[in-house]
Amino acid sequence: MIMTKMLRLEVISAQIVKPSSPTPQHLRRYNLSFLDQITPQVNNSMVYFFDAAAQKFDIIDISDRLKRSLSQVLTQYYPLAGRLMAKNLTVECNDEGVPYTEARVRCRLSHVIDDPSPADVGELLPFKMDEAVDTVLGVQFNVFECGGMAIGICISHKIADALSYFQFVKSWATVTRGGNPEHITTHFESSALFPPKHMPGYDPDCLVPKEKIVCNRFVFEASAVESLRSKYSEKVAKNILEGQKPPSRVEVLSTFIWTRFLEATKGEEEEEEGSKKKKIQLVAWAANLRPRMDPPLPEYAFGNYYWPMRTFPTLDEKGECHDMGRKLREELNKMDKGFIAKLRECEQWNPQQKKEEMVRSTGGGEEGEIAAFAFSSLCWFPVYEVDFGWGNPTWVGPPTWKFKNVVTFKDTKSSGGIEAYVSLTEEDMAKFEHDEQLLAHVSTAGLK
Repeated sequence: MIMTKMLRLEVISAQIVKPSSPTPQHLRRYNLSFLDQITPQVNNSMVYFFDAAAQKFDIIDISDRLKRSLSQVLTQYYPLAGRLMAKNLTVECNDEGVPYTEARVRCRLSHVIDDPSPADVGELLPFKMDEAVDTVLGVQFNVFECGGMAIGICISHKIADALSYFQFVKSWATVTRGGNPEHITTHFESSALFPPKHMPGYDPDCLVPKEKIVCNRFVFEASAVESLRSKYSEKVAKNILEGQKPPSRVEVLSTFIWTRFLEATKGEEEEEEGSKKKKIQLVAWAANLRPRMDPPLPEYAFGNYYWPMRTFPTLDEKGECHDMGRKLREELNKMDKGFIAKLRECEQWNPQQKKEEMVRSTGGGEEGEIAAFAFSSLCWFPVYEVDFGWGNPTWVGPPTWKFKNVVTFKDTKSSGGIEAYVSLTEEDMAKFEHDEQLLAHVSTAGLK
């Protein structure tokens, strides 16, 4: 029996689901790309919740259908049934299969999704977000006392970014409701497009912090997003008149959350020899490289096809930021065909050298200290386009994203709002979640 603050789970069974057909010998080794190399060994994870009213079959039949279709779709997504090998440079596509766990949750579905907590959502998954396992994919099928269901799915970020994750889940759902697995189109060419590089001394897992990270969900209703959008549009009216587009929803929420974080935690700046240490504020976003390739890659191209855009926004005397959106678009425009060609062609990667170059580019010199904050957006991703045969999910949510100073955006299911998943240290979260301006814009249902 597993117990959390809210949930009690009883594991009913644990099985291994193998591909319905063996992987051909020439596909038995899947090489990781350079972009896979620089990605920490964590798990992309989501839980899909379904109301009892949506069921057309009994629970046993539903689980059997899921296992049967998973077996079929693994033949097309053959690396997901394999195992990560030593040094995380390859996946041995040996058809060892996927862990599939069935669990009973001793509460009603509404008890979880009426006011969801990322920490409790994590208990409905087969692996923890930061759990390093050699298994590439894991599934947990959860059944609530009311008959509602939750399907928790983990895919190693080492071989798949968010879009790859959602494309796989969508394909699996299609096969479950009767689709032909042979009609699934896949693309496993990442290591050919971005060959692995020599990276002396670089450990991507060092990005996972040792301190305890708290993740809270904040809901911004459509009206609140538009209010902030209007505010920041006025601030950058001159730029708009010069031909720039008005700031997007994600840009204004990124600006708002970042400035509120700085305001809430500004008393933390360390003093050294009587003067404050200089901090260079770096804000990063993850950009999808697929449409920027030459030729562009399809959405179903599997792997890690993202690159961090790094900007150095500034604050005025009132603590307001007016240039984040502009700087973001400038960085995005730099990611053209020439940039990607250089990224593919360089033979060695030295992250420390790149960091020093960034610091010098800001005028901070080598003594500057970088204070990083990162954003990632799942808005417009096919999060809810998942129908296993009993309708789209009632709600979809991630577990705690255990990285410091990271925000992930996701569309609400309806009404045009945005859910922001904010991951901070316990100390910073205690200050941030009580910020008055933040609380004035978030829905009360979004606090946990």
